[in-house]
Amino acid sequence: MGGGCRETGGAGPVLLVLADSLAFHGPVRAEPADEPRLWPNVAAAALGGRAELVAGIGWTARHAWHALTHDPRVWSVLPEVDALVLGLGGMDSLPSPLPTALRELMPVLRPEPLRRAVRSGYRRAQPTLSRLLGALPGGGPVALPPRLTVGYLERCRRAVTTIRPDIPVVAMLPSVHRAAAYAGVHSGRPATERAISAWATAAEVALLDLPALVGEHIRHGRGNPDGMHWGWEAHAQVGLALAETLATRLTPGNAPRRAPVT
Repeated sequence: MGGGCRETGGAGPVLLVLADSLAFHGPVRAEPADEPRLWPNVAAAALGGRAELVAGIGWTARHAWHALTHDPRVWSVLPEVDALVLGLGGMDSLPSPLPTALRELMPVLRPEPLRRAVRSGYRRAQPTLSRLLGALPGGGPVALPPRLTVGYLERCRRAVTTIRPDIPVVAMLPSVHRAAAYAGVHSGRPATERAISAWATAAEVALLDLPALVGEHIRHGRGNPDGMHWGWEAHAQVGLALAETLATRLTPGNAPRRAPVT
């Protein structure tokens, strides 16, 4: 999905946000990209600018790289981007009992009864398989191995900063979840967190600690009933933390026009 928060002034910074569904899914459902309560738009509004959100359900860092290199809507905004936000990594670290390439073929299976049967069977089996495979050394297979996650994050960073040198880049540590669809298993998260932290240090990328921001929100069931996505409270916390992180890194011409409102 693409789009962002509409601003009338147009004088503030433009945030290019490459993200997964945590960027556009609220406490009940997926929302339009210009919903002001979503964290990219909360951050952009606090900085007096706008967010250009490019995101999808289940997106890993590899999906973001594909969008960056294949979606002409992204190309059109690159010349005016003032900051890059990489809200990715959480989906990469989720259990993946079936290899990602095979899982993503399910929607194109034919005939339709076969597709429905395969998808239904996989959804039923996924919690049990996640629990069993998560007990393996290393936490079992994940949607995207950590080395590939940071490889694609770095590709995204290099591609955007080649066109917009010296803009600030912010990434995020993988969020936490309590999703029944994965039996609450997230054994691959520590390795992904370590890899993203090491890459961010080497690449001089700022990091938002999502577990610190939304962990209590998720653990106490204040988010979406799916146990994965957030309520508006968490969106506000993440958006304001992102605005605070960017405020000191934006060039003087794109400094915030107003301070974040708590």
